[in-house]
Amino acid sequence: MAVTQQEIENRLWDAADELRVAMPEAQYSSVVFPLMFWKYLSDTWEHHHQEFLDENDLDDLSAEEAREIEYRDYQSFEIPSIYPGTVAERRASWSSILATITQSGLGQRVRASLQAIETANPDKFSRLFGSMTWTSEEVLSGEVLAAVMQAMDRTPKMHEGNMSHDVLGGAYEYLLKRFSDGSGTRAGQFFTPREVVELLVEILAPQGHESVYDPTCGSGGMLIASANLLKAHGGRGYTLKLYGQEAVPDTAGVARMNLFMHNLTQFQVEVGDTLKDPRFKKPDGSVAQFDVILANPPYSLKWKPWTNDPRALGGVAPQSSADWAFVQHMIASMDPKKGRAGVVLPHGVLFRGGQEAAIRQRVLDNDLLEAVIGLPANLFYNTTIPTAILVFRAHGTKAPERQGGALFINASKRFAKAKNRNILTDADIADTVTAYHASFDDGTPVGPDGDGGLAARFVPTTEIVANGYDLNIGRYVKQAAAESKDLGTLIDAYNLARAERQKTEARMLAVLADAGIEGFDE
Repeated sequence: MAVTQQEIENRLWDAADELRVAMPEAQYSSVVFPLMFWKYLSDTWEHHHQEFLDENDLDDLSAEEAREIEYRDYQSFEIPSIYPGTVAERRASWSSILATITQSGLGQRVRASLQAIETANPDKFSRLFGSMTWTSEEVLSGEVLAAVMQAMDRTPKMHEGNMSHDVLGGAYEYLLKRFSDGSGTRAGQFFTPREVVELLVEILAPQGHESVYDPTCGSGGMLIASANLLKAHGGRGYTLKLYGQEAVPDTAGVARMNLFMHNLTQFQVEVGDTLKDPRFKKPDGSVAQFDVILANPPYSLKWKPWTNDPRALGGVAPQSSADWAFVQHMIASMDPKKGRAGVVLPHGVLFRGGQEAAIRQRVLDNDLLEAVIGLPANLFYNTTIPTAILVFRAHGTKAPERQGGALFINASKRFAKAKNRNILTDADIADTVTAYHASFDDGTPVGPDGDGGLAARFVPTTEIVANGYDLNIGRYVKQAAAESKDLGTLIDAYNLARAERQKTEARMLAVLADAGIEGFDE
């Protein structure tokens, strides 16, 4: 019988819940995902091994011939034998180690098995399972690890003969979301809400056989969403060439496992600091270029600024915030013929001065910015601040009607309230995408839903220049802002006006005092 999505999700959460006595929920993923993927690999290998045994007469084959046939026609990876001198069945597999679960040293045997799988499959699984610090008895006792494995073993066999990759991938994403919902900041650092990812991918619209790159890929959600969207639109998601870089080794392992669980094999995920050490390069040393670049980088990250880097278009971002450095890297990574990039960042990138203003000016002067989309506040797990999507196109590749300006969309009031945060509904996403593709020949604002909840306007660069290259959305889509003001917005506006009035009064009183006029009251 086919396994239902809910069944596997419930069983996997039961396994994760065994960790509650040993560690905070924010750390569950470092244990559950390696174990889950190990079981998936083991179940898959054993399923294909049984197919090989059923379809071949081993009496007619030598051991070498049997191995050659099995790994040529049945297996796509190896679960090696471990413990030299023991029977062949003592493999680095889930079932083999589970059979020894009552013996001491369980964590050590699990670690040896995972390392053996990495070593036996260097092209596919190198560094896949991360640091594996949780296999230490000091971090996770053998009793708790055994309880987790026994609970996870109650899930049905995780192979394609028993469940689809859609179910497997969905279960993996379910756990990612569950960990993020429950643990807040730490897990939220590598999990962008699914609906935000969907909106970004819908806007960039990856096509078959294109390359897709995420320079801060976290758990790989944006890469997977790109393939899923292409598949949903009738394309072949598996034809995309997927690339990601992630600074945290364990998180990079989560991304690799996530991609495999979704049956996506044309990928490369590298570990390293994208700004300091970009891992994808051309033979001449410059950064590699891709058709689609998308990212949700860490916000206002303190960094060591470049001293001499060709990516530094318009200047170098300040040490206090690497936001524009990530944008510069993404711009440098766009294919010159059809490259497009989308990035989620805080609103500060739209108007902050100094070095960031100089970079913003160059980007606009080069006509690289296509759209600014204001999102609602409190969408993310690790921050409540409102964010924006910035969309860029390679120089000279914008549609004619989009050249010489940028599209501004205010979608900040389009959301539904959930338990811990706001979410974008399907209608919110669809209306925002509709606005992005709309025509704005006369430059007037429009609202696709007709009630002022979303408004958009194409703004010529000359108007942006007149505003000092300020990209604050409220400057250009005033109607939407006026129709949707809440109490907080009104208080902010009052405080700004009050501060301006006080400064004006101070200047007036100083002038009066210089003129010898004293005792002037309001």
